Amino acid sequence: MRRRWIFFVPLAIAGFVALIIAGGMIVQFLWNWLTPALFGWRQITFWQALGLLALCRILFGGFGRHCGPRSRLRRRLEERWEHMSPEERERFKQGMRSRWDFGPPAPENKAN
Repeated sequence: MRRRWIFFVPLAIAGFVALIIAGGMIVQFLWNWLTPALFGWRQITFWQALGLLALCRILFGGFGRHCGPRSRLRRRLEERWEHMSPEERERFKQGMRSRWDFGPPAPENKAN
């Protein structure tokens, strides 16, 4: 088992570096092919393409599986919702409406 890791870790690191380099080269090629012709913008270098790729990753969160903290939170909230009684669900909805002021207005109890 240990021997397998000795070969696997360097290959995984090399593969990761190769993917980063390929991604940077693809972004650079597409940018330099499209933007000067379409918009008259300057061409970019490989390092600028890598920076652009990193910026897009930060801003839009692509390139990965979508099982981060948000999906775990959503799954947990869905499980809690399934275990609520109809009265608890209605109480929760009313609390959200009053707190965030959205959705149809809650029925008012008029005791005249």
